[in-house]
Amino acid sequence: MNRRMAIRRFPANVANLCAAALLALAVVVASGSVALAAPAGRITVYSGRSQALVGPIVEEFTKQTGIEVAVRYGDTAALAATILEEGNNSPADVFWAQDAGALGALAKASRLERLPAEILNLVDERLRSPEGVWVATSGRARVVAYNTSALSEADLPDTIWGFTDPKWSGRIGWAPTNASFQAFVTAIRVLEGEQRAAEWLRGIQANRPRVYSNNSAAVEAVSRREVDVAFVNHYYLYQFLRERGDAFPVRNYYTKGDPGAIINVAGLGILRTSRNKDAAQRFVEFMLSREAQQYFARQTFEYPVIDDPSIELDPRLLPLEAIQAPELDLSRLDDLEGTLELLQRVGVL
Repeated sequence: MNRRMAIRRFPANVANLCAAALLALAVVVASGSVALAAPAGRITVYSGRSQALVGPIVEEFTKQTGIEVAVRYGDTAALAATILEEGNNSPADVFWAQDAGALGALAKASRLERLPAEILNLVDERLRSPEGVWVATSGRARVVAYNTSALSEADLPDTIWGFTDPKWSGRIGWAPTNASFQAFVTAIRVLEGEQRAAEWLRGIQANRPRVYSNNSAAVEAVSRREVDVAFVNHYYLYQFLRERGDAFPVRNYYTKGDPGAIINVAGLGILRTSRNKDAAQRFVEFMLSREAQQYFARQTFEYPVIDDPSIELDPRLLPLEAIQAPELDLSRLDDLEGTLELLQRVGVL
């Protein structure tokens, strides 16, 4: 893999599309009439991405387009379930998921609108749904965060299965209610089967892991040596390094070729029941613009999904091609219900 998400079989017309979109935006901005040129009204976004991560780029969208955005922030899986429960009465125009699995669950339930080709073609075909109803906005790697005062990389196992060894008892942290963790478990089910996923969960459970509400809390716990390792997404570490400096005693470790090193994506879908689909499409387009992609690369420390070499990554980010990630069809992460049932059955939830 290359350092960016969109690296193989990239559509030939992407560069032209991006250039055209940016040129159009430049003309509008120069005229000083952004709000007048935009579709009128307001959209509601259900966001599984936190306000701390995406709030500033949502505000920038409103600033540049004049489209007001009401955001309901929450857990990705819970918001997906809410949309399903609300049915045709959902006020949501856009669903912004932390992982591909939740988007897949809504796609399976026929709750998402097919996106226009000019949006879909902005990303590689692997970074959008086969039906064209959702598209990735940024990429992230699954990692093991470890305390550098307690461990070196040589002390860590090559695969996530090594953490079922009793020597890790009381030393592991995880956030099982987090959407990215649940997508990771779904990936184990897809790649290695239901029985193996249950075996891994029971093996970790036997080692008495400490439970945290989210990835940030888990990484914080690693820094305090409350636990020695935690299963999280890669970018949380870089947020702590920005705030506390390189002396922060945590680093990321990448397992080798197993579900512990999957590359997942955050993404957007437009609800079929949206009352302002034009404005919703503008929102999706904006999040795939160079400006938004640069924001994700530098401010949230994620991988961009459009093929634009001018986007600068944080130099500390491990290039995607250096991660031994397993081959995984992201559209197969749609069985969130099955994963929740498994987590309940083995006593994790």
